[in-house]
Parts: sequence; C-alpha cells; structure tokens
Amino acid sequence: MTPTISDANVKAALNAIESDMATVSEKVEMLIEMAAGLQNQPKTIQQLEDAVLLYRRGLELCPAEFPLLRGRCLSGMGTALRTIPTEGADLLLEAKTAYEAALPILEEHASPEEVAEVYMNLGLVLQGLVGFHQATMQEAIQAYQRAAKVFTGESYPQEFAILQNNIAIAYLSLPLSPDKEKMRQGMAVQSFEAALKWVTLIDHPSEYAMLQNNLANALQYLNTSHPIENNLKALTAYDEALKVRTVQDTPIEYANTIANKANVLFNLPDDVEHPEAGNPNNLKKSQAYYQEAKKIFQDHQQWERVEIVTGMLEDIGKELSAVSQ
Repeated sequence: MTPTISDANVKAALNAIESDMATVSEKVEMLIEMAAGLQNQPKTIQQLEDAVLLYRRGLELCPAEFPLLRGRCLSGMGTALRTIPTEGADLLLEAKTAYEAALPILEEHASPEEVAEVYMNLGLVLQGLVGFHQATMQEAIQAYQRAAKVFTGESYPQEFAILQNNIAIAYLSLPLSPDKEKMRQGMAVQSFEAALKWVTLIDHPSEYAMLQNNLANALQYLNTSHPIENNLKALTAYDEALKVRTVQDTPIEYANTIANKANVLFNLPDDVEHPEAGNPNNLKKSQAYYQEAKKIFQDHQQWERVEIVTGMLEDIGKELSAVSQ
C-alpha cells in the first residue's frame, strides 16, 4: 500500500525524534507543530488519529521542567480527539480528560487567550456529552462563560460571536420547566443579539450569517404575545443570512436557511393588519422555498432533511387546496 502524506509525515516526525540532533524540548515542540499541522483542516480521519499519536508521543517525552509543552500536548490532543467523528462518548470523554488535565498547567504558564481557547473547546465537548448523560448543559455554559471573560466582543469579535452562539444554543437546550421557557428563549435571543453587535457582514461574513440564521430560528419559536412581530424580525434576519449563504458557495447552509424562512412564511398572514384574511400568497412563497431546498438536499443526499421538507410540502398542499375550495 502506498503511504499517504499523513503516514509519511508521522513517520518522518517519529524518526526525527529518535535522532540526537535536537534537545528533548525541541523534539516535543516539533511533535506539537507536526500534530497541529495534521489537525488543521484535515482531509481524512486518519490525519486526526495521527495527530493524537504524535501528541501522545510528545507527552511520553516531555520532561517535568517543561510544563507548558505538556499542557499544549494535552490541549492539542483534546482538540484532535474532539474532532474525530464518532457515534459514542468515549473520544469525547478522553478529550474532556485531556482538557481538564491541561487547564491547571496552562492557567499557570500560558496566556489568558490560550486558556480561554481550551475552555471554549471544553464547552463544546461538554455540550456533546450532554446527549450521553456524561455532562450537563450548565457545565458547558460555565465553560463558555469562562472563555468569554477573555474573548470579549471588543477585542476578539469572531471568538466572542462563536461563544455567544454556543451559549445561546445551550440555553435553548436547557431542560427547564414550562414557566421558565420564556426566560430561556429570551436569554438565547439576547446572546445572539449581543454577538451581532460585534460581527459585521463585511469583516466576519461566516459568523454573521450563522448568528442571523440562529437568531431568526430563536425569534420564530419565541414564546411571546407578539408572534407576528417576531416572525417579521425573523424574516429580516434570514434575509441577512442569505446575503452570505448562497446556493453556489454554501448550498447546505443556504438550503437550511430558505427552509427556515419557508416555515416563517407558512405561519405568517399575507396582511399582518388583517390576519383573519389568511395567507395564500405566503403559502405559495413558502412552497417555492421548500421545493428549492428539497432539491438541494436531494442533490447532497441529506435524506433526513428531504423527508422533513416533503412533509411540510404536503401540509402546504393541503392548506392551498382548502383555500381554493
């Protein structure tokens, strides 16, 4: 079998550290650099697994007098483990252990930004573990909030935006009693809006589109006495997201956003001043968006989403039939 680039890099790194040409600390630094290179936009799962192998070798070599290198091996390994696709909780639990071992070392020896990045990643791991009953959403939110003390909107708008997005999604996932539902949704909307104060369409298009789409989703389902007003705000936010999300550049994200927009139109009267008149025009717009989204989902083999959209199109068909009778 022809070795992949990943295999060749790993072999070269492991061979190099066996030589006497470098000091122990230089060898560990080289392993960290090589592993980071593998996990930066990896093309295969093997590259992530190779990165974990290199971090483990770095930990084996790292002497006690270089705690910062040890902390970086642990945090890097945690991120590689977190990124490997898996159906179970084992790799996430390994990542959690690695991050938790890295944090006290990095808090003593690294910059606040490096520590904050680990808390940010730990939050993602904890959020992933909630579904396996191995962590709570409150723990994930606490980790994000620790990171947000450093990654402020003024100094780090991109990181702040991602953190606020993650915090908002965590709020929306919190298992709260019905009487606290309104508060939870309101906090999520506040987090999205706080992030949007710092990211712009020009400077941070990807984060801007993500936040506008997710803000619109939250507004659409907000438990409030002003549903029409919130749906109109949601439409505006979806349109902002669609300034970035295009069928050419980001087809799946584009399809998700137009499907979300279709859902708002499905529930929105044609004349908001006279809701009793119904919404046949908005139903037709909704139908067109769903049909477009369905084709994109089919082209990209997103069968679960195809099924959901198909169900919505059937509902719209029934509504339009009832209107025409």
